[in-house]
Amino acid sequence: MIHLLTIKCKCMFTENPCLVRHCRNVALSTFDADGNLTEEKNYCLDHIPNPGKFKQDIYNYIINHEKIVGLCASGLIFQNIDFTNKQFYGCNFHHCTFMNIHSENVVTHMCIFDFAVFNDCSFIKSRSMFTSFSGSTFSHTLFTSSDMIQDNFNGIKAYQSSFDDSDLFNSRFIMATLVDTSMQNCNLKHALFYDSHRTNVSFKTSNTREALFNLKGSALSLGENQEGSE
Repeated sequence: MIHLLTIKCKCMFTENPCLVRHCRNVALSTFDADGNLTEEKNYCLDHIPNPGKFKQDIYNYIINHEKIVGLCASGLIFQNIDFTNKQFYGCNFHHCTFMNIHSENVVTHMCIFDFAVFNDCSFIKSRSMFTSFSGSTFSHTLFTSSDMIQDNFNGIKAYQSSFDDSDLFNSRFIMATLVDTSMQNCNLKHALFYDSHRTNVSFKTSNTREALFNLKGSALSLGENQEGSE
């Protein structure tokens, strides 16, 4: 996988500013006449002349490609789209909304989902590495049986969601709010939960003693370790 990322690195993380002067938003991706991604300058979603057409171009590109590299779709709404077996590398989904997305085996490497909203979604048996979900909100969302390694979940809000049976090695949940959310049977080695707020969160059969829950390096107490709630 590292070899693949090396090959694709020239196309990743292209962040052109919006063509509108003084706009600080990131420009959306552009496509050539054959529907291929280009690195040309463009407008952001707030200023693009024909947002309906652009959204359809993005949807079509994802549907017709297994590997998506360097896509910027910041601010878009994705609903009822099948991401099963899709692979995303270096893509920007900042401030996107995902609704009723039920997919399996989704791969996201070095992607940005900061301040995104996930509502009634499932990404079962997926793989995510070096990906940021900072500040995102998850409601009724499932990441069960997934590998989510060295990901950034700092400041997220998760309600009635599940990470059960997942590998969360070295991921960060600093200042996260977790409510009625389950992390049962997870690998939490080196996971950070500093200043997190947890209500009715289950860590049953997870290795919580290898995670860090405060700056003193303390694990959960025995009572918390059994049920994993505060």
